[in-house]
Amino acid sequence: MSGVMERTLGILELLSQHGEGLELAAVADQLNMPRSAAHRLLNELIRVGYVRQLRDHGDYMLTTKLVSVGLSFLSQSGIVDFSQPLLDRLAEISGELVRLSVIDGERLTWVARAQGARQGLRYDPDMGSDARLSCSSSGLAWMSGLSDDEAMTLASRQGIGQPEEYGPNAPRTMKEMMDMVHAARERGYSVTVETFTAGLNAMAAPVRLGNRPPIGVITIAGPTVRFTEERMHALAPELLAICEQMAAASGTSPFFQGAHSGSGGRKSGRLPIYAA
Repeated sequence: MSGVMERTLGILELLSQHGEGLELAAVADQLNMPRSAAHRLLNELIRVGYVRQLRDHGDYMLTTKLVSVGLSFLSQSGIVDFSQPLLDRLAEISGELVRLSVIDGERLTWVARAQGARQGLRYDPDMGSDARLSCSSSGLAWMSGLSDDEAMTLASRQGIGQPEEYGPNAPRTMKEMMDMVHAARERGYSVTVETFTAGLNAMAAPVRLGNRPPIGVITIAGPTVRFTEERMHALAPELLAICEQMAAASGTSPFFQGAHSGSGGRKSGRLPIYAA
């Protein structure tokens, strides 16, 4: 990595993936930078309050300041205000975890959720992470709202998630992935069986205004033993209805107003969304 800004952001992103903290050598090695440079940048991040050191000469970890910035942004954007009641309703209907992800340039980031499971097995992943497009139901749903060329370009840049890293049924090739994209496009929603995580099934549909590119994706996910393919298809009308309501309600958010006015003026019509 080169450049102070790139290295600083790299440190923040790396530490966000290690809640237990990382020692200086690990930060420097994983980001391929000199230890002296890593030490200098970490000290600067400590000074401004984004990083703390667990003990003298110990591991470095993020403070809650970065989280606070992200939550403040989401609050001011209005995303949570209009989306949470709809997510809560769908979670109650499905009895499973429901999540909203937003499109961030060429990434899909989960930003809000509602847990419908009251007992038994519960799927409760970390929020703020990015979806692996090739094997997640949300990624497949987003790509179903784009052209084949756009979908393949996005997946190629991110890389295909292999079964040994994700679920046992993750598509191994671009063709297998595109077959799933085409099926999602035809149905209006994606269905995945142990593609993202072993023992997990999921379905997702894009949030979009008419025929415009998606502005987000709503996902329902649950344990394979309970959230079967039959159950997913039965929930499809509810999921699609909530997506339509979400698209209509998004006009109340300053964040999505560009998508409604069509004034984005960006390549492929996608509105970049920056979310923590």
